Amino acid sequence: MRIVVTGGAGFIGSNFVRYLLGKYDDLEVVNLDKLTYAGNLENLRDVEDDARYAFVKGDICDAAVVRATLDGADAVVNFAAETHVDRSISGPQDFISTDVLGTHTLLEAVRELDVKRYLQISTDEVYGSTETGSFTEESDLAPSSPYSASKAGGDLQVLAYYRTYGTPVLITRSSNNYGGWQYPEKIIPLFITNAIDDQALPVYGDGLNVRDWLHVEDNCSAVDAVLHEGELGEVYNIGGGNEVRNLALTRRILELLGKGEDLIRYVVDRPGHDRRYSIDCAKVRALGWEPAVDFEDGLERTVAWYRDNPDWWRRLKSGEWREYYAQQYSGLA
Repeated sequence: MRIVVTGGAGFIGSNFVRYLLGKYDDLEVVNLDKLTYAGNLENLRDVEDDARYAFVKGDICDAAVVRATLDGADAVVNFAAETHVDRSISGPQDFISTDVLGTHTLLEAVRELDVKRYLQISTDEVYGSTETGSFTEESDLAPSSPYSASKAGGDLQVLAYYRTYGTPVLITRSSNNYGGWQYPEKIIPLFITNAIDDQALPVYGDGLNVRDWLHVEDNCSAVDAVLHEGELGEVYNIGGGNEVRNLALTRRILELLGKGEDLIRYVVDRPGHDRRYSIDCAKVRALGWEPAVDFEDGLERTVAWYRDNPDWWRRLKSGEWREYYAQQYSGLA
């Protein structure tokens, strides 16, 4: 079996590549990645010499590269995306290009080449915010940011291709992922690495926004279950069942690192900041999937990973990252 993983040098994509190679002996994994700022081949050094793994540098918006890479593939799993909400607010164009046009380019190649399965990796953010209850796969889409709007646009294309052309598609929408190899702009790796260096932890607003945390290994196993067992044309929510307020998360990270709460800095809230995400995951659980990583244990493991791998993240927190950070959190850089 030949699986093309787009965005396989990113956080979740690289973990998924490693997951596939560790679980299955009889497959080939092709990683198609543009290597933007968040794409990092260091994430896959441990598998780069595996004969079952191949890397192709390319943009999913480039139809010629996409067609050549997908030719002969049995399945495509599309992790390639611009994903950081804050960056989408200051520069939405890249998000529209990759998350919408890129998805369209992949769907066209899947249709033309008769690829048997296409799995779109999406996000629970397409549903917007809810004060009570949980979103199901049938809930209306109400994205709040350019990022979530671009992902919703990609999802709607995927479903339209199924209804119009019968393209064999699936969609997963996961809650917030965490774990090793995550680019240090998202809250958990940013706060861990800042705290290690005794730098301020910028908490938006009152810090009471709620996120459901899903360990990346659990997301990988759920994506694998949907890829093999999911019903074509369907959407599957994937959540960890760990709803935590941002401020409580911040305090726990500081506690695990033996740091004081004096590092917390409250900053002006970002525009359109969703208050709470919550998704019902009964549908993916019906496929036999269950999250395996306890949140407290997973967070401890994640803190330990960044503490034990400073060379990996210190290289990233320079140059472009430092310019972005100084602009995003003026006065804290």
